[in-house]
Amino acid sequence: MNNATPTAVLHRMVMPGHTCPYGLKARHLLKSRGYLVEDHLLTTRAETDRFKAEHGVATTPQTFIDGHRIGGYDDLRRHFGLKVADPNATTYRPVIALFAMTALMAMAAAYAVDGTAISIRAAEWFIGLSMCVLALMKLQNVDKFATMFLNYDLLAKRWVPYGTIYPFAEGLAGVLMVAGVLDWVSIPVALFIGTIGAVSVFKAVYIDRRELKCACVGGDSNVPLGFVSLTENLMMIAMALWMAASPMAMA
Repeated sequence: MNNATPTAVLHRMVMPGHTCPYGLKARHLLKSRGYLVEDHLLTTRAETDRFKAEHGVATTPQTFIDGHRIGGYDDLRRHFGLKVADPNATTYRPVIALFAMTALMAMAAAYAVDGTAISIRAAEWFIGLSMCVLALMKLQNVDKFATMFLNYDLLAKRWVPYGTIYPFAEGLAGVLMVAGVLDWVSIPVALFIGTIGAVSVFKAVYIDRRELKCACVGGDSNVPLGFVSLTENLMMIAMALWMAASPMAMA
């Protein structure tokens, strides 16, 4: 019975100005799988280029096991039967993470102020903070957001600058709602952008049956347009109506 520790040979780039992160990830993955790693560092561009030409590969790192080339980091994950993320695949993860964090932030703030994490104030802050963070995601690259927004928003299609204005308006309304001030500004703004957004999403997804990416968390999002974006807009409408009906709700 052979109890020898399995060995893998790893060639990765480690230069004075750059250490390949995927090389580090490949080394960690191999060690976590019980492999002894023969770590070969490519320390110059010329050395890296020679290695690529010798093995007919375009990238590093490269892993070899039992004399066979496995490939780069993604190939190594596949070799071990692990999932490899598709950068073009649709996902709800950004939205789930965003709403989970804003919920925890709202509960933490409510606990600090009122001594309880579950309250009407916490729910109000959850919506306001969600609007702020959603606006922040869009503001990272306003032009990309506005371009994606043009695919489905009814007002932006008629007046292109609205796509640029939207994240600023959403952020302003969110901040004012969290602060509980200037209701005469936050309520109409939230009602206006929320209503137009809800109608636009409903028409694009449920009437026209279009398959589009949602711009709700920014222009780089792979979140599918539909329930999430509709929820974002309905939250704004609900918050605005609640504040209009209960002027002291945010006090």
